[in-house]
Amino acid sequence: MTIGRRAFVGAAASVAIVSRARAQDFPSKPLRILVPFTPGGTTDILAREIAAKLQATFKQSVIVENKPGAGGTLGCEIVARAEPDGYLMLMGHIGTLAINPLVYPNHSYDPVKGWTALSYCANVPNVLAVNAANVPAMSVQELVALAKLKPGALAYGTGGTATASHLASAYFAYATGTEFLHVPYKGTAPFVADLLGGQLQMGFTGAPVVMPLAKQGRLRALGISSARRSAAFPELPTIAESGYPGFEADQWYGITGPAGIDPAIAKKLNDAINQALGSADVRARLEKEGGEPVILPREALEKYLAAEIDRWRPVVKAANIRLE
Repeated sequence: MTIGRRAFVGAAASVAIVSRARAQDFPSKPLRILVPFTPGGTTDILAREIAAKLQATFKQSVIVENKPGAGGTLGCEIVARAEPDGYLMLMGHIGTLAINPLVYPNHSYDPVKGWTALSYCANVPNVLAVNAANVPAMSVQELVALAKLKPGALAYGTGGTATASHLASAYFAYATGTEFLHVPYKGTAPFVADLLGGQLQMGFTGAPVVMPLAKQGRLRALGISSARRSAAFPELPTIAESGYPGFEADQWYGITGPAGIDPAIAKKLNDAINQALGSADVRARLEKEGGEPVILPREALEKYLAAEIDRWRPVVKAANIRLE
């Protein structure tokens, strides 16, 4: 081995030793998980469940901070600009991590390279529901046929422009070649109220909201957005199996940190988060939200994030979704 080669190998070994030492000492102070929304939603609930488990694992305080603003972009920018030491993390989801970079033209971070992916956390499927009294469609196929008969006549509600419910609805129109009227609301509750009242004909939202109302006969659930049927609602067909193969529009959740976190520290965080997701009480809490935990190596989130941005780009363009 040449002197230059020996020096290179020695330097690499030194870096690896330092990396292991840093990871071994991590964390030596409290950690923070930033939630870019107000308290109470699924993102916030999941962050607090994971924080409690990390606190027990690391024997350090894990503080959850809510920093709402600009559809979650404000919180994303705070974390993306932070010191990449592993002590500040972002509890993100499909909207903040994959959609916002497509609809907010002036974000200040690279939507893929600007993060250290730490953990894919969970999937929560959306359910397509219609008003049971004024929409005769009994299936996804019948709804599509009705929409094609009267383009733009059926109105769907969402929790706001570029929200998960909006993207699922826009994707449905894109995948089925249909046209609907979008009516954005400030939150899920008012749009569901108008769907029940008949001012709207249809909409996508989480299963925990839709399914109790469907069982009461007030809404009619036609399909679920996941790739496979839900164990909680096995009678509900997927939209993919209803004639639109490949359709998938779940709300997914993941934890990231600033770009440049030491890989050994990132792995330590991934291992601890996965341990939290595998616990019975976190699984039960997620099931209450209609979701399920996803336990994967951190690199899976990195690859998935890039793929999701590419997948949603044509949907956002077709629906002309843009925010300032």
